[in-house]
Amino acid sequence: MHKALLEEERIRYEREVGPVGSAGRLLQLVISDPWFSWLHPMTELVVQMDELVAAKEPAPEGTGEALLAHARRLLSPSAEGDAFQHRYHAALQASPAVVLAHGEAMRRLAALS
Repeated sequence: MHKALLEEERIRYEREVGPVGSAGRLLQLVISDPWFSWLHPMTELVVQMDELVAAKEPAPEGTGEALLAHARRLLSPSAEGDAFQHRYHAALQASPAVVLAHGEAMRRLAALS
């Protein structure tokens, strides 16, 4: 999901502002440019999940369930929701790739219930 949203936003950015260039430049933009700030909640979730998977010690009980609940809330598009939900809703309206990624994410989240 994160990759599809990032790609869609990169395309929008390049259409409006100009070419991004390298992957390193895109990473800098994602971290520091206000254009990409709405993606930060998704990026933070991905980092938390990666850290959980890579941890050498077992996570505290309920950590995985809390991350899954957070993912479900985050991936609830809403035209009237918070900044992320609003932009996520718009991305679903604009991009077939985002729609497909959303469907796959929902299928996987449902399988974990």
